Amino acid sequence: MSTAVPADLTFDAFAPEHRADPYAAYHRVREATPLFPFALGEVPVTLVTRYEECAAVLTGTDWGHGYSAGISPFRDTTAAIPGSFVRMDPPEHGRYRKLVAKAFTPATIGELAPLAGTVVDGLIDAALDRGEFDVLDDLAVPLAVAMVAVRLLGADAADGADFRAWQLAIARGSDPDSLLGPGDISARTDAAIACMGYFARLIAEKKRQPGPDLLSDLVAASGSGELPTEPEVIGMSLLLLVAGMETSINLIGNGLLALLRHPDQLALLREHPELIGPAIDEMLRYDAPTQFTIRVALDDTDVGGHTFRRGDGVVVLTGSANRDERVYRDADTFDITRFTGHRPPRKHLGFSLGIHYCVGAPLARIEAEAAILALLARAPELALADAPIVYRPSLIHRGILHLPVTL
Repeated sequence: MSTAVPADLTFDAFAPEHRADPYAAYHRVREATPLFPFALGEVPVTLVTRYEECAAVLTGTDWGHGYSAGISPFRDTTAAIPGSFVRMDPPEHGRYRKLVAKAFTPATIGELAPLAGTVVDGLIDAALDRGEFDVLDDLAVPLAVAMVAVRLLGADAADGADFRAWQLAIARGSDPDSLLGPGDISARTDAAIACMGYFARLIAEKKRQPGPDLLSDLVAASGSGELPTEPEVIGMSLLLLVAGMETSINLIGNGLLALLRHPDQLALLREHPELIGPAIDEMLRYDAPTQFTIRVALDDTDVGGHTFRRGDGVVVLTGSANRDERVYRDADTFDITRFTGHRPPRKHLGFSLGIHYCVGAPLARIEAEAAILALLARAPELALADAPIVYRPSLIHRGILHLPVTL
């Protein structure tokens, strides 16, 4: 490493005791060095801790996933799930992404926004009638099921409990294997098999009776001999279900928790709902649903004054980069006006950067905007219930299990 790393410096942000707040552990390493040598099990990698270096890796053409070239030190998820393009490199990545991108165009998202509002209103109506409310179980999860599983993929809302169980198991299983237990790996396998079987049956139904959904469009493309094949349609469906639900659920949960823990910001947003766009950006920066991603050097390349060799693996700590004081003033402060004005700070990494920028980001935004604004408008006394906040064990994906509130 070109930057001297203190001999006594350790990285323990992945330890269970830091699950509720990894940011102090990020800070210690980030302040010492932008590049920190680390081991994921038996795999030597480099942790990239600062914004500039993270952005350079995410946008650099010398970086990718390296599975097709056979040089990645990480587990190959694309081999087990064809069509799951999130860890593919060009040109394959571009071909698959293009097939689903039409579901997230501005015109399509504009059509989906009223549906999100209608679903949210119905869910809040039901919660008010019951007199109790869990933001995740009663709002974020069923909203994600309605928008991603039902509207986008044409699945049955009655299967929502299965979707949630698969999403949790597969998301946990997306962490590096060295950070998982045998039970996590077994649950990941079982969930992936069950989910792929579900979509195989759903595809058979779409062949008989297509609907106004992306899955029907993909099935038609497959049947016409274009990309993708049917196994690839199944893999793409699994990816869209898990990633789509994961991002929006955790954005709503983490974002609303930040508001509730900062009453001044909650009051400001309630008084000025037009700030919801910048507020969502601040939620994504402050406590992002995705905390890190992995990349592999596709060729010898330099980042942060260090030369990485072809096949070297890095862990891009976007959760740390989003708190980098070199880019964001008072980075540990939650400020929903941070991304307003003519000269906002640099783009946050909550949805990544470069060719792997989250394709479903527009849908996650409209879900979060609809849910949070409706809650603030209809529950003027909204507050955290007297219950502990329990974080999921996932490391890449950051989210809470339950968020009970009083109305």
